[in-house]
Amino acid sequence: MFMRYQWIIFDADGTLFDYDQAEYSALRKSFRFFDLEYRSEYLDIYRGCNKKLWEAFELGNITIEKLKIKRFELFLKQIGAVVDSEAFSHEYLNQLSACSYLIDGAEKLITFLSGKVGLILMTNGIKEVQRSRFGRSSIHTLFSDIIISDEVGVAKPDKRIFEIAFENMSILDKSTVLMVGDNLSSDIKGGINFGIDTCWYNPNHFEQDPEIRATYELKNLQDLRIIIEN
Repeated sequence: MFMRYQWIIFDADGTLFDYDQAEYSALRKSFRFFDLEYRSEYLDIYRGCNKKLWEAFELGNITIEKLKIKRFELFLKQIGAVVDSEAFSHEYLNQLSACSYLIDGAEKLITFLSGKVGLILMTNGIKEVQRSRFGRSSIHTLFSDIIISDEVGVAKPDKRIFEIAFENMSILDKSTVLMVGDNLSSDIKGGINFGIDTCWYNPNHFEQDPEIRATYELKNLQDLRIIIEN
């Protein structure tokens, strides 16, 4: 069977792993651990705090160690919860590490691709969390490597994390590699800047950024097979 690409670099959260479910579960359990009342609106409040800091991290304006604590400082202050932010962060990460929920169709897709193309996972995540979640998943044995920004010291969209991936793949021809991810500013922009084809997984039908044009766009993960096989 002819495959258009020899290697596929997959983003983790939001592309193969259901981070929304993991985040919700970890937050609820952390509130329970500290005997705090959880309210439905807290998830969106936390996500707002978290999103701003991850954007700052991608720009190199905050370290991962500071991010882990700062997001809960902001969140807990905003909801008026009296609890140590560092202790809350520790428990949240502990709970998150156990959540390895996959997006519907992810296991089927990766199983199909395994043995036909090389597979790399690349994530802007916290090493202890991502290693644990990936290791608990049903697809972890099907990947050649997992590249975590927290381990290599550089994050998407920086070109250097893609250089690390290419070194691990022992490949020079960029035309044989595809980057697949759900985040335009990190996954797609990073792939474009490095000079490889990109595939934007966009199940929520967000509007395309005119300045970040992916080679392909998917609404359904299974449609990646059409791209790969043709």
